Amino acid sequence: MTKEEKNEKEALIEFFSSYRELFEFFCSNTTIHGAIRLVCSRRNRMKTAFWLVLFLVTFGLMYWQFGLLFGQYFSYPVSINLNVNSDKLPFPAVTVCTLNPYRYKAIQNDLQELDKETQRTLYELYKYNSTGVQGWIPNNQRVKRDRAGLPYLLELVPPGSETHRVSRSVIEEELQVKRREWNIGFKLCNETGGDCFYQTYTSGVDAIREWYRFHYINILARVPQEAAIDGEQLENFIFACRFNEESCTKANYSSFHHAIYGNCYTFNQNQSDQSNLWSSSMPGIKNGLTLVLRTEQHDYIPLLSSVAGARVLVHGHKEPAFMDDNGFNIPPGMETSIGMKKETINRLGGKYSDCSEDGSDVDVKNLFQSEYTEQVCVRSCFQAAMVARCGCGYAFYPLSPGDQYCDYNKHKSWGHCYYKLITEFTSNKLGCFTKCRKPCLVSEYQLTAGYSKWPNRVSQDWVLHTLSRQYNLTDRNGIAKLNIYFEELNYKTILESPTINMAMLLSLLGSQWSLWFGSSVLSVVEMLELVIDFVIIGVMILLHRYYYKQANEGEETTVVPTPAPAFADLEQQVPHIPRGDLSQRQISVVADITPPPAYESLDLRSVGTLSSRSSSMRSNRSYYEENGGRRN
Repeated sequence: MTKEEKNEKEALIEFFSSYRELFEFFCSNTTIHGAIRLVCSRRNRMKTAFWLVLFLVTFGLMYWQFGLLFGQYFSYPVSINLNVNSDKLPFPAVTVCTLNPYRYKAIQNDLQELDKETQRTLYELYKYNSTGVQGWIPNNQRVKRDRAGLPYLLELVPPGSETHRVSRSVIEEELQVKRREWNIGFKLCNETGGDCFYQTYTSGVDAIREWYRFHYINILARVPQEAAIDGEQLENFIFACRFNEESCTKANYSSFHHAIYGNCYTFNQNQSDQSNLWSSSMPGIKNGLTLVLRTEQHDYIPLLSSVAGARVLVHGHKEPAFMDDNGFNIPPGMETSIGMKKETINRLGGKYSDCSEDGSDVDVKNLFQSEYTEQVCVRSCFQAAMVARCGCGYAFYPLSPGDQYCDYNKHKSWGHCYYKLITEFTSNKLGCFTKCRKPCLVSEYQLTAGYSKWPNRVSQDWVLHTLSRQYNLTDRNGIAKLNIYFEELNYKTILESPTINMAMLLSLLGSQWSLWFGSSVLSVVEMLELVIDFVIIGVMILLHRYYYKQANEGEETTVVPTPAPAFADLEQQVPHIPRGDLSQRQISVVADITPPPAYESLDLRSVGTLSSRSSSMRSNRSYYEENGGRRN
């Protein structure tokens, strides 16, 4: 093999000598459509410019589409998938309340005093003699207080008045003229009395009920925690209970007391023994829960509850019963049939939605000791804020160990703090609705209610007669019947799934690449190779310039001689020579200032310079000989 053939043999790693060579090789060999036109039409500048502009515009449009796709992907959209399943369904928990708050024996005297104070207030404001509350006052007799009474009294407040009390004489004079413009409320102040306001209402009914409710909650704080509801209360409220045509047992229910809705009983609540939980394998009334309830009203607290019947709530096994949220009332003397349809929502967590799996990532302590729900979190947040700011807790919600419920005998200004806190809570200034996120897995029940008179005229006599053998019932309005069942065993499951996952994103990117360039993944690798070669050539150019600069600086330091002194400096350094000695010393001066030539690097210019210097030396020598070797 000759030397030229060895040089022409392809090496293992070679680089292009210029950017032009690189781009010509790429455009001639790439699989991207249109790139070859940049080389084939290089002799026609118009075509080359046209294809170059078209190539760049297409390239820009493709990456604009890429940006849109990545923007959609990183916004984490979700798709809703609806599945309909059919299977044996677990029966939900059902809570029923009496709508008649229980009168604990420990607070019986306080409740009687509150009823008397309410009766006095009604008489003073509306000249109404109440006969429906305890502490009954004879007709046409104005009541005089034998003691100071309650600390917060209802007052008539003129419009715009917030901090001052209007005298009774002014009220009597202007009440007949501007009766509709006056509000009614009660005054609340902080501990020092420097900050006061009226909690007012335009409706007298609303004002009296809220005032009574405020004092009633305050009295409930005095109930011992170990106080329990008598077992007799359950028997007096629930006449009959059947599920799947079988009688209920005590293991199927639990009880608690609600400050407004009275004694409440929860059936099929999650307990330690999972075998006691109900399930439905067939739809229909006969395969559900049937209750016969007592709804007599003679022992109601009229200013706390003005509704007859019972309140019902359907909820999950591990969820607390919030009767204010989703509960509804059933009327007395009616049979209420409630059909259920189950629906499960499964949300995507993480980056796709702001939901919580179990509440462990929410900065709110769960006070209800139940599974996490949004309402559990919101109420726990409010209770924590009230304990921190007011020094006591709200009687409707549980407390942390060591905390106390609010009682104005111990916490004088808790009402002032509570109503201000409620305003901040509803406007989300406390941030509870922001902190508390929705759970990722939620089971809901869609309810459909139907009503019919029960018992009817034909069966009313024997039904009441049968029930009156155990309970004294004379009117059909004292009883109510409730049926809760599944309308069908088909239930909906709503699942969230990513709209664009990684596989779909790659598919969309490939579709856009094929649309604009008609190429594949290997074409992308070719583009990557082009970029790498471009960078390598640039690095090599920079390194070459750097080393070349370093080499030039080294040669200048070692090869270049020290420059000769200037001619003016030489004149100063040469001493004065007498005229007689000029011929002798000129030769030595010339020899001193004229270095010998470098014979290795002689060129035409150096040769010319040498000849001139030699002729000068010869002329000096001839002059010396003519003068006989004398020195002047």
